[in-house]
Amino acid sequence: MDTLPLVNKNNIRTNQATRYFRISRVAAHTLFGLFVVTLMFPVGTKHFKLGLIKWWCTHLLDIFNVSVISLGHSPPSYKTASNHMIIANHISWVDIHAINSILPLTFLAKSDIKSWPVFGYLVSKGNAIFLERGKRHHATRIVDITTRSLKAGDNLCLFPEGTTTDGTAIMPFKGSVIQSAIDAHSIIWPVAIRYPRTDGSINTEVAYAGDTTMAQSIQQVLLQKNPVIELHFLAPIVTAELADQDKNRRDLTRYIQSLITKKLAL
Repeated sequence: MDTLPLVNKNNIRTNQATRYFRISRVAAHTLFGLFVVTLMFPVGTKHFKLGLIKWWCTHLLDIFNVSVISLGHSPPSYKTASNHMIIANHISWVDIHAINSILPLTFLAKSDIKSWPVFGYLVSKGNAIFLERGKRHHATRIVDITTRSLKAGDNLCLFPEGTTTDGTAIMPFKGSVIQSAIDAHSIIWPVAIRYPRTDGSINTEVAYAGDTTMAQSIQQVLLQKNPVIELHFLAPIVTAELADQDKNRRDLTRYIQSLITKKLAL
């Protein structure tokens, strides 16, 4: 894959009427989400909840007119998938909804997400395991929790950079939680995430990174007429079939990072 030109060329902007219409639809959709997670999630089956998550995230992206393009290998259906872990680079809150629209699963999220207004409540009531970065004992406990979750048949998503970028670079992957995929003999799906412009350059305006606030990030997405996210599903790694020397957590983490970096030509 050739190196991508990083030209900061603006996409076509939405008009004010379109933005206000989208905001009103987001508000209504969010209220419905609150109703669902409060009253329906506690009594719903696992597949029922996953189906609702897939529908809600797909509809939210439709409201923002975000096009999700799934490329590469076809991921399994959430109705049949069991003990899978997606490992991806992280650029925006849009990543989460895009992945959920393809394969709804449990996300490993930073603990500060719980403090987000409304959305933090939705995430905490939905499928999420919260991470407290920098606490060694907590990391050990999270590995144990995620291992048991995978062995029970759940599917997880990990953003091992531990932060977001603007999409023009990848931060070093932290691999402690990847140990749970090794221990649970999971199938790992490396996923390369990219937001392209029509001219082939990287759309950095969708990013929720640096000093950008959540409100500013949402506004940037609202301003764009039709942002696009590409999810490149790379060849799955069946950890149960790896040779013993390939099951080293740090080596496997570096290998997965190299696959994603190469795919994105970064």
